[in-house]
Amino acid sequence: MTCSARKWSHPAALILMLTGLMALASFQRPALAYPPAVGILGASKDCLGCHIDNGPWKDDPRTVIDIVDKNSKQSLKRDDGSFVIEAKRGSVKTVMTIIGRAGGDTIAAPQRNAWLYVDPKTNGSSSLSKFAPGWEVNLPMACRLVGDIFEGYENASVTVLPMTVRPTDAAQNADIQLQVMLTSGESVKGNAKAGMTANYFERTVRLRVTE
Repeated sequence: MTCSARKWSHPAALILMLTGLMALASFQRPALAYPPAVGILGASKDCLGCHIDNGPWKDDPRTVIDIVDKNSKQSLKRDDGSFVIEAKRGSVKTVMTIIGRAGGDTIAAPQRNAWLYVDPKTNGSSSLSKFAPGWEVNLPMACRLVGDIFEGYENASVTVLPMTVRPTDAAQNADIQLQVMLTSGESVKGNAKAGMTANYFERTVRLRVTE
């Protein structure tokens, strides 16, 4: 028996070899990701490319979609319904993404919320980052169970997560989308339109660089 044969006869070595072969084979299959893959690995322009908009949370007055400055606790929402995130070039700005339903709701709240900040001009590109070019961002997408607490939303059924952005030297003013889904139930593998109740929303987010 040669030295090479003895080496690969060891059980641990065989397992390592098989693991490598399985990983190599996985590259031959289309990449799948959830959640939320829209605009990242998928070709769809929004969540409705895979999911259905069939939920009971369509009445916007009771739906919470807010972006709040982490330090001042002030909403960045404007009168036209859009949001404006201003950041000094080279400096970081942290905002809180707050999504869910207002307190006192008469219908069952969603169980989890998914959201994605995406520059529509990047749809179809091969880049993993679909945020506005020139802007660094640490958490442009997430899927989170409802149950977070934030000042001003103590009685609401919401998810809350921070997102930090930083305009680099290459950053320009940009208008992007905040794509949101409120959901309950479980999506069926291979058929995302079955098993889950959901409503889809879009909001315009205006990124502005201050010198």
